[in-house]
Amino acid sequence: MNRTAFVTGLALLSVIGLAAFAWQFATVLLLAFAGLLLSVLVRHAARALSSRTPMPVGAAMAIILATFAGIAALFVVAAGPRIAAELTEVAESLPGAIQDVETWIKGTRWGDYVLRALPDAEGQTGWNIAGMLGGTVTSLLAVVANIVVVLATAIFLAVDPGLYRRGVLHLVPKPSRDRAAEVLDTLGGALWRWLLGQSLDMVAVALMTGLGLWLIGVPAPVALGLIAGLTNFIPYVGPFLSGIPATLIGFSQSPTVALYTALLFLAVQQVEGNLLMPVIQKRATSLPPVLTILAVVGLGSLFGLLGALLATPLMLVGIILVRMLYVEDVLGDRDGGGP
Repeated sequence: MNRTAFVTGLALLSVIGLAAFAWQFATVLLLAFAGLLLSVLVRHAARALSSRTPMPVGAAMAIILATFAGIAALFVVAAGPRIAAELTEVAESLPGAIQDVETWIKGTRWGDYVLRALPDAEGQTGWNIAGMLGGTVTSLLAVVANIVVVLATAIFLAVDPGLYRRGVLHLVPKPSRDRAAEVLDTLGGALWRWLLGQSLDMVAVALMTGLGLWLIGVPAPVALGLIAGLTNFIPYVGPFLSGIPATLIGFSQSPTVALYTALLFLAVQQVEGNLLMPVIQKRATSLPPVLTILAVVGLGSLFGLLGALLATPLMLVGIILVRMLYVEDVLGDRDGGGP
């Protein structure tokens, strides 16, 4: 009995220690997971290319990495100046667009009442130009450093995944290593299918949104379409993040353009949700919408933008681990299905 209590207490302390470690180094772990995601994308793409050609996986990976780098460089050279100019236009237009919306709201009886009921922040906020510039430079350097960490992690994991896989399996007792290997393979396949489906979805949303904004006559349609595609990586929440600035900029043209812009984003999301995603999810991984929203909001609140970006794949990993290690192995239920 004493030994059982000792083992239980030791296990509890270990869990608490691991939780404290994860919380303390949450940013590092999230960056490592982002690198893992990118390595899964590169490695599985290389395996797919290798299976269809005589070249080995290593050569296929080199070609894929070179192709990605070439496409990125070509994109920067060809479209970079225009996108940079449009992003600058968006940044410069937003303050005026917000002012236009506020002026329009003040022109209505209910809007004037609401604005007068809000706390008056005039005079309470000062502009510290030096502090703003310093903070911007610091944030930019932090983003660049994080991108370098993610890319380096992804490349090393993709080049030799077996090294890290064997290291993880060596931490598992020998009788359970086959099952652990099965779990790792399932996780890799599920993440690959989710990434592939999400990438196709993001490209489609970016194209539909950019084309629609161009037809409506909203300024900077390429930049706004790119923002819509990138933010669509965050399910359900992302469309609002991209729709608000686009609608505000449309309002700077006229309330009618703003209305058309909002309707465009609504139409794009309907097409994506009812036509595009069902086709993609036949080959990709579908996730419970409620859990997805809660994961995005929860991890976004705890860890900011990085947490919101990685919330969905982290939830996918959690669902698979719970299903395989608890539902199947502990409860013995192997007919429950899952991602």
